[in-house]
Amino acid sequence: MKLHLFNSMRTRLTVWYTAVLALVLLIFAITSYTYLARAARERTDASLSDTLDSLISTFNTELNDEGQPIDVSAQEAAMGLHFHDRQLIVYDANNKVFVASNSPQELSSHANWFTTSPAQEQLIALGQSSSQDRVFATFDSGEHAIRAVAFRVPAKDQTLTFLVANSLHDEEQSLVQTRRAFYVAVPLALLIAGVGGYLLAKKSLAPVVSMGEQAAHIGAANLGERIPVPAHTHELGRLAEIFNDLLARLDRSFAEQKRFMADASHELRTPVAVILGESEVALSQPREITEYQESLNIMHDEGRRLTRMVEDLFTLARADSGEYPLVLSDFYLDESVNECVRAVRTLAAKKSLELTYQAPASEIAYRGDEAVISRMFMNVLQNAIKYTPPNGRIDVVLKENCANWELSVSDTGEGIPEPARSQVFERFFRVDKARSRNGFLNGSGAGLGLSIAKWAAELHGGKIELEKTGATGSTFVVLLPVQ
Repeated sequence: MKLHLFNSMRTRLTVWYTAVLALVLLIFAITSYTYLARAARERTDASLSDTLDSLISTFNTELNDEGQPIDVSAQEAAMGLHFHDRQLIVYDANNKVFVASNSPQELSSHANWFTTSPAQEQLIALGQSSSQDRVFATFDSGEHAIRAVAFRVPAKDQTLTFLVANSLHDEEQSLVQTRRAFYVAVPLALLIAGVGGYLLAKKSLAPVVSMGEQAAHIGAANLGERIPVPAHTHELGRLAEIFNDLLARLDRSFAEQKRFMADASHELRTPVAVILGESEVALSQPREITEYQESLNIMHDEGRRLTRMVEDLFTLARADSGEYPLVLSDFYLDESVNECVRAVRTLAAKKSLELTYQAPASEIAYRGDEAVISRMFMNVLQNAIKYTPPNGRIDVVLKENCANWELSVSDTGEGIPEPARSQVFERFFRVDKARSRNGFLNGSGAGLGLSIAKWAAELHGGKIELEKTGATGSTFVVLLPVQ
């Protein structure tokens, strides 16, 4: 993988990280600004309500306790309260300015804006109803907004409207400063996060770049090399270990393939050399008919051995590639074993071997590839005959064992040496190579029989294993799952 791909990955990670952070900051900024604006408005409304309560209380005191006229009481109440940031206004029943306190210029110059504003309709609707609620409204004075609260108060023979107005200049300036702070803080935070995220992604992906560069240099010639495992990074370390395990499996597979090719070439070379040697001897000079027949028999035997070896190699090659056509059918497993035992009795008789078969009490219905199953049984039986000395004994038993059908083949041979026991199922492995070319058997003698038997058992979900071996003989067990 090229380096620019990792750079692109770093860029994509940084963009995604920055985008998510931008969304979070945007939501935070909007939520915070909305909360601040609402809190400021609530504080302003609470302050205006307190001022309105003071104005109405002072008016009622002047009107009732002092016994002054309404206009004088309203004037005293409005002038008695001094605020530098708000204006107190009293309107008569016709919504005309009755009394107005001194106030900042931006409020006093717009003392009549209330009569032409939407609050006029709100107060009219309030006066027509029996509601005693206060009316809050916001008005645009041109430069700054004004927040006002109004309340109707019955006074003798008329109803007055008391209004307290406050400029929102300070509140607007505070919100403007908050917005400016967000305008600066959010982009700055995104910039710092983007640069930091890019550097962090670069540092985090550096082991991946190193692993990729190392993997790019590993080929068939140097499969023994491994990818360095990063320290203090569990995930990447695990990934490197998985790659190394893969390389180890590939290395073993290549080594097995090389050994397989070397062994196959060696095994194929022997019968070919025999055929060529016999043919050269036969053609070198005129001979008797019996001598020609003997040479032809030798070449025929080697040709058959060569053919069986090629068929075995072809079977294993198709098995390794998973292309072996498995033909499933229903058959009786005990009959298949019985036929295999009957087929090898002649071979056993040639060596004066006693061959016994203990069949199960009832028939065993089985579904699988009958040809493959029979070949597996034949290979195990032929292996037992090959390594059992004359006048020996071979016992074949088929029975049910837990969840498996168990076929055990026991012989009275010399057993398998300890170093060779783990290799008996390997291809081209033979315990006694001096007897590997025993011509009376139908096998190729190349050490492929047990390998094919192991593959056939695993193909049907079973297994084959060497149960015991020693000076008194060996026992091979084939386990097939009960269906």
